[in-house]
Amino acid sequence: MSDNQSNPLDLIWGVEGIGKLIGRTYQQTYHMIRGGQLPMVKQVGERYVASRSKLIAFFMEDAA
Repeated sequence: MSDNQSNPLDLIWGVEGIGKLIGRTYQQTYHMIRGGQLPMVKQVGERYVASRSKLIAFFMEDAA
């Protein structure tokens, strides 16, 4: 079973994965997270995690 199938919450783990979804580099994404520009991203231990659907909704709202 792949990670996506075993992850019903549709979470994206790590700055790199979040950056890929939003079209930003690792550094840009990290800066956005640390600057509070992505409030839906949470820190769990030493990693960051976000809901794919919440990230998409956040950027769709900004585009409207």
